[in-house]
Amino acid sequence: MTQPSPSQIVPNPDSTPANSEALGLEAFRSIDRMREALSAQFTAGLSPQALALAFFDWSIHLAAAPGKRAELAYKAGRKAGRLLAHLAATAPDVNAPPCIQPLPGDYRFSDESWRQFPFKIWSQAFLLNQQWWHNVTHEVPGVTPHHEDVVSFTARQLLDMASPSNNPFTNPEILAKMQETGGANLVQGFQNWIEDTGRLVTGQPPVGTEDFVVGRDVAVTPGKVVYRNHLIELIQYAPTTETVRPEPILIVPAWIMKYYILDLSPQNSLIRHLVAQGHTVFCISWRNPTEQDRELSLDDYRRLGVMAALEAVGAIVPDRKIHAAGYCLGGTLLSVAAAAMAKARDARLASLTLLAAQTDFSEPGELALFIDHSQLHYLDSMMWNRGYLAADQMAGAFQLLRSNDLIWSRLVHDYLMGERTPMIDLMAWNADSTRMPYRMHAEYLQKLYLDNELAVGRLMVEGRPAALQNIRTPLFVVGTERDHVAPWRSVYKIHYLTDADVTFVLTSGGHNAGIVSEPGHPRRRFRIATKAHEDPILGPDEWVENATSHDGSWWISWVEWLAAQSADDRVSPPAMGNAEKGLVPLDDAPGAYVLQR
Repeated sequence: MTQPSPSQIVPNPDSTPANSEALGLEAFRSIDRMREALSAQFTAGLSPQALALAFFDWSIHLAAAPGKRAELAYKAGRKAGRLLAHLAATAPDVNAPPCIQPLPGDYRFSDESWRQFPFKIWSQAFLLNQQWWHNVTHEVPGVTPHHEDVVSFTARQLLDMASPSNNPFTNPEILAKMQETGGANLVQGFQNWIEDTGRLVTGQPPVGTEDFVVGRDVAVTPGKVVYRNHLIELIQYAPTTETVRPEPILIVPAWIMKYYILDLSPQNSLIRHLVAQGHTVFCISWRNPTEQDRELSLDDYRRLGVMAALEAVGAIVPDRKIHAAGYCLGGTLLSVAAAAMAKARDARLASLTLLAAQTDFSEPGELALFIDHSQLHYLDSMMWNRGYLAADQMAGAFQLLRSNDLIWSRLVHDYLMGERTPMIDLMAWNADSTRMPYRMHAEYLQKLYLDNELAVGRLMVEGRPAALQNIRTPLFVVGTERDHVAPWRSVYKIHYLTDADVTFVLTSGGHNAGIVSEPGHPRRRFRIATKAHEDPILGPDEWVENATSHDGSWWISWVEWLAAQSADDRVSPPAMGNAEKGLVPLDDAPGAYVLQR
């Protein structure tokens, strides 16, 4: 065998001492990652270290604050006195007014049976105790604000567990149901629990979702998939009017959810509504990633998602600007793309609509409770182990944000009252979850949540900063009053980040129900106001005082605003796809990606 000459020998880069040492160090880090990924299975994805740091910070500062402790003792005595006075007033008059009212949105004690003795005393004692613990966990001198929020949130969760409304022997509604059914409600509730647990263990969707099949009951607006790459399918919807507005609409939903939140049942489909108003509508449907997609980056979502869709729409409807609309994380990603386009003098956008989408993450609301450096490292290890963040790893955090509505009220209604909460299309969609690739989600949390790079102009796209200040296209921005994911005051900060004209809408409802707000929906309302680029900026509370209030759906105002940003003429609907450009219709809507599990 001929031996190679020295000049022919090429060293293996992985065998050099430096690389060998790097591989060894990575092996040590992998041990920590594996340990964290294993422990996450028992902590619902929450970092024990983050929680311990928060409680240590709070406890040592409380121990070092004799004035605060004296204040708490004083307030405990006052609250005990209020409860005793109420007890004395209730003895002769069961209709005596309560000494404390529940917080807004707390309906646990709204039933008339809670006005009776002794349930009235138990509910009042609980509410006073809840108020006192709020005092305990707030305004302790020296505590880091984030740690204060974490401790307060944790205390609230523990108190909610101990609420008399969750106990069948202290809840008058459950006791009345037991008397009415002879205890059969508890038997039925146990059967409901067995059924739900079985479905959870076997990975089946909740009871009732079988009545909302994608493509049959929801996501039924007619259309075609006209473009597909590894990350997206682009759906073009069939026109229902003889003529259409010249400029098409491209919708970018969040990749954390299935796109058909905007195309639910026919009566509450935003996409169907836009088509009926004479718009040519395109919508992105994101792929549900697997462990093979672990290295997809945030910029891949911009390139293969938003930019690829814009190219396809431009090929189908050439020589026309595009109205782009993004929902939730899709709106954030669209903002990044629009800022990068503005920097590159790319003028393809006619307008920009952001639906419950944040661009400044300095005050992201209660979701920030689960985002700090310790928690991010914990999530990073979870995703590193599996290659993605699964929906079951996110569900716990979102449910805790609204534990009364999503956990305890369901426990009472389904398992103690023995009834079933009727399934609706929005609930069925919420159960149809998606995953997020390891690298993309890690970058998103680090760059946007922790470092807030988009708001401060440090987010780099293709070597250039994606500065929102460069955007000049008109903006239509929607925030919702009860949004726990993208609080409206955080969404409102787009006013401070761009010099474009901004029409801002504040609508009733939460993150999802506030956006799915079809005309004719009862008890809907919204406020709206436009700030021209030369107008002074108002603070959010001042904006609320000055904005015009309307009853009904904000969809109508958005359609009117889109018309104002469009050309006056009407044109014939474009063909489905463009065969000359290789955009041949592939499948009927809703496509294949939305069906991926």
